[in-house]
Amino acid sequence: MGLEAPLHGLKVVALEQAVAAPFATARLADAGAEVMKIERPEGDFARGYDRAAGSVSSYFAWLNRGKRSIVLDLKGTGGREHVADLIATSDILVQNLKPGAAARLGFAPEELIAKHPRLICCSISGFDDTGPHAGRKAYDLLIQAESGLCSITGGPEEPSRVGISIVDIATGATAYAAILEALFARAQTGKGADIRISMFDVMADWMTVPLLNHEAGNPPRRIGLAHPSIAPYGVFQTADAAAILISVQSDREWALVCKHLLGDAALANDPRFATNLSRTDNRADTDATVASAFARLPRDQALRQLQAADIAYAEVNDIAGLSRHPELNRIVVPVPGGEISLPRPAAVFRGTERHYGPVPSLGEDS
Repeated sequence: MGLEAPLHGLKVVALEQAVAAPFATARLADAGAEVMKIERPEGDFARGYDRAAGSVSSYFAWLNRGKRSIVLDLKGTGGREHVADLIATSDILVQNLKPGAAARLGFAPEELIAKHPRLICCSISGFDDTGPHAGRKAYDLLIQAESGLCSITGGPEEPSRVGISIVDIATGATAYAAILEALFARAQTGKGADIRISMFDVMADWMTVPLLNHEAGNPPRRIGLAHPSIAPYGVFQTADAAAILISVQSDREWALVCKHLLGDAALANDPRFATNLSRTDNRADTDATVASAFARLPRDQALRQLQAADIAYAEVNDIAGLSRHPELNRIVVPVPGGEISLPRPAAVFRGTERHYGPVPSLGEDS
């Protein structure tokens, strides 16, 4: 990463493991910060989650490119002193150690900021560290369950896990945004920040819409690949068994569906279907009407008619479909013993070329 990188010159100490904190620091590294990842002698346990990226896991390859790996035994005084020296000359500390561990090691954020007023500390925990569950360990699926996310995910029969580590990713993205805010504030005030982020708080925020609907007397139901508040918004099968998901966002779009796909413009004014509220109240009839039209059309014709009506749609892909998708942009990152092709980070800065560093071997920068 060259001098033009926006965070070039910033130093970050990462007392991190797993996914949430490494997601945040990976974005800092992508933007040019020097991220010093402190690993225990056996390494971040996420190194061994799978073997999809050669000698490291898919998780580790994704979230640790461009970092330096420094092995230190924090149980010993020498390791803690080394970390303290690194923090003293750094701009940012990110940590997601188990509850209370940072303080026991001598790295309580309030004490560090008192000693280093420009330091930005970002601490990630499962629950609010002043709440009744402050001492509990927490991982992604546990918070998916505790926050109610699983209760609105899946089909009618049973709740389900979201298929990726959505709590960890959401928490890492929240931490990254908060750190950037703190850097901007420090540029104006000269003062650092003590940022505390709980995974539960992040997911509770993301659960605002189902929460408000529940408290208004309309608790959400699990309805699989459909939308709880909009109809038609779901999957329909074509005559040749292709699965197509359509999204009708307005009554104007519904009128276009009636004209171009259903072949019956008068349905737009049918009292059962005239508004989104009526279509949702009569979801079974709405979906049956749309399903009947799809069942008469082969895939290619259905897609042409959806495009002609300017209706949003998606084909229901599996991961093999993603792998060969024409919109999938990739980057190539060196990993120990080879290289790996990853999806490109989504933010594109036109006119600049971003370089992504290698995934470190355990302790290679010690």
